[in-house]
Order: sequence, then structure tokens, then C-alpha cells
Amino acid sequence: MTRDELIDRTRQLIAEGDRLVAAPSMDALQTWLQLSDDLLSRAWGSMDRYHLAWLMVGKPKGIVRGRPMEADEEAAYVREVATQKTAALRMSLDAVDRQHMPFVGETGGGLGQGEAAPTRPTDDPTPDRGPDRAPDRSGLPADPSLADRLAEARARAETHRDHGERRAPRPDRMER
Repeated sequence: MTRDELIDRTRQLIAEGDRLVAAPSMDALQTWLQLSDDLLSRAWGSMDRYHLAWLMVGKPKGIVRGRPMEADEEAAYVREVATQKTAALRMSLDAVDRQHMPFVGETGGGLGQGEAAPTRPTDDPTPDRGPDRAPDRSGLPADPSLADRLAEARARAETHRDHGERRAPRPDRMER
């Protein structure tokens, strides 16, 4: 799959997710979830329960158990799951479109096959990162003190090299 195909298909699924929120349908949700799961696994690899729990996809707050859902409960369930999964699709789209991250199923086309990602001008006032994120150092020279700090940490670690080794018992302690 090419980058452009992934972007187009992800945008289509996001639009369908928005339609599901506006007009909920359990059958449409199940089909849409399968299509979005297939696309995401093809692009990023399969997601295990940990990933899905982290994304909070399919974990509605007020789930109904032991009885069929009423129409308003089903609509609320569909809206909640569609909203969550659409958010995951938006993250995927951001990763592939804006951040130009490589993905598992990439076969060429668009960026990713040796083409450089477009760079923002340095005078662009629109930051890509929030205030709680570390500054983007891509394209900058390496931190000059990093090598010095790493060498110092290795030297300190070397002085403690034998701390984990087993030692022979001391007879004077064994007699007590």
C-alpha cells in the first residue's frame, strides 16, 4: 500500500466514523470497525489487547450486559465507540501525513521511499508541539555534552562492575 492510498483510505474511514456519530447504526459500526482494524493492522501491525485498551477503543463507560440494548443505549454505544476509533484513525493520519512516519505496509509512492519530508520554515510561528513536549531536535547537531556525559556515566558504572557478582562466604560470619 502506498502512503497516498493509506492517507485516502484513512480519511474515508474518518468521514464514515463522523457519519456514524451523526447517524448511529450497530451493523454499520461493526462493518466500519472491521474495515478500520484491517487498515490499521496493515499499516501499523496488529494491535493486541494492550494497545486497544490504551486507545480505549470499544470500552464504553456504561456498557449494558445481560440484556439487549434499547435503541437509545445502542445509539450512545455506537457514538462512543465511533468517536474513540475515529480519534485513533486521526492519530494514524497525523502520523503518516503530517509527521511522515514510515509504516509497515508501505510499498512506495508518496513520501517514505527515500524522499525527504517537507520542513517547516524556522520563522513559522505555528509550533508543531505543545508546551508539554520536548522541542523537536531533528535536523540539529548532536548535543555536544552528550558524549561527555555518556563517557562519565560509563566510567562510574565501571567502578561498580563487581557489585552483582557472588562472593565466597566469610567463615567468621558463618560461625555465629
